[in-house]
Amino acid sequence: MTKNRGKKQGIFRGHSLSFAAIAILLLWIVLYSFSDPSTHLGSFFGNAIADWTGVVVMVLATKHMYEKGSAESRRPPKPLLGPIAERLRDHSLTIFLLLTGIGWVALFRSMNSEAKWGQVVGNIVSEWTQIFGLVLLTKRLVEPHSKESPR
Repeated sequence: MTKNRGKKQGIFRGHSLSFAAIAILLLWIVLYSFSDPSTHLGSFFGNAIADWTGVVVMVLATKHMYEKGSAESRRPPKPLLGPIAERLRDHSLTIFLLLTGIGWVALFRSMNSEAKWGQVVGNIVSEWTQIFGLVLLTKRLVEPHSKESPR
């Protein structure tokens, strides 16, 4: 397709999706920081933070982690030496989402849920639950005509 197919690409080109998603997330955080969450626009920025946090996690986590049985996960490298390390690798995405999800819940519990950032963290908890559920569902359930589902 392109002449550069075999050449080493620069860091930005090779990770442009990650950089773009992070930049958009940072934009929403800055805009929300200066907005009034009781307005439609401020509320939108707060929701966008949670949504784009989920996008960043899905882009980065599925790039670096693996979930056995999930079509969205990358294929792992050669088998590891020990069965415990192998099992941890096979479920690294679930483990990551579970542990960080517990962290988000703990943070949310310590905050005023009606405060400006409390609402955002509550939305992030919801987003994390959604991502975690989707990872678990894609391990067993299929959808006809989806390229991720086995044929």
